[in-house]
Amino acid sequence: MRTVVENNARYWFDEDLLQEPVQKVFDANYWQTQGRVIGTAEGRGTTWFVKTNTVDAALRHYRRGGLFGKLVKDQYWFSNWEQTRCYQEFQLLHTLINAGVNVPRPIAARAVRTGLFYRADLLTEKVSNARDLVAILEEGPLSDEMYKKIGREIRKMHDTQVNHTDLNIHNILIDDLNNVWIIDFDKCHQQNGNDWKQANYERLKRSFEKEVERKSIHYQTDKFIHILD
Repeated sequence: MRTVVENNARYWFDEDLLQEPVQKVFDANYWQTQGRVIGTAEGRGTTWFVKTNTVDAALRHYRRGGLFGKLVKDQYWFSNWEQTRCYQEFQLLHTLINAGVNVPRPIAARAVRTGLFYRADLLTEKVSNARDLVAILEEGPLSDEMYKKIGREIRKMHDTQVNHTDLNIHNILIDDLNNVWIIDFDKCHQQNGNDWKQANYERLKRSFEKEVERKSIHYQTDKFIHILD
C-alpha cells in the first residue's frame, strides 16, 4: 500500500491495481468524460462501476444512513487518519483476503479533512459476473449446498474475528462459478470473543424474511439451518 499526503487529504492505494492518478479516480466525472463508466447502483448513494486500466472497479462515497443522515449526509468526526472509515475498510479487506475470505480487493481510499470533520471514498475491485442473493432468489430457490457454501464463507470471516455489522442478503453475492462473496465492510471491525457472531446470523436471517415480504423471494425459513451447518 502506498500513501500520498496532500494538505488536508490522504490517499492510500495499491500500485499494482491502480495506474491512474490517485487524485482523480474518486471523481465520477473523471470516468464519465473518458467513457469508462460501465454501470451504476443506487443505495445510500450512487455506486459507480468503472473500467480502470487494470480491473473493473466500484467507486463508493461514504454516506450516513438513518435520521441523522438526513441532516449530515457525508461528514464524519475526524480523530486521526487511521481511524477514518475508508482507511479502516481498506485495511480490513486486506485482512480478510489474507485469511482466504472472498471479498473485493481494495484499490484506493481517500479521506479529505475539513476542520473537525472529514469525507471519504473507496475504490474496490468489482466482483465479476456476480449478483446479490435478492436478485438470485427472485428467480428461483437456492440449493441446500449453496446455503452451506454461504455458511462456510461467513465462518471463514468469523474465524478472522471480523464482525460484519450489516450482514444481509444484499451484501452476499454469488458469481457465475458459484463462488460466494461478502461485500460492504463499512463500520465493520475485528472483535474478540464469540457472542457477537450470533447477532450476525440473526441479522442475516431477518433480511431473508424481510425480502420474502418485500419481493416474494424463493426462500423458506427452514433453509437457514443449512447456513449454520
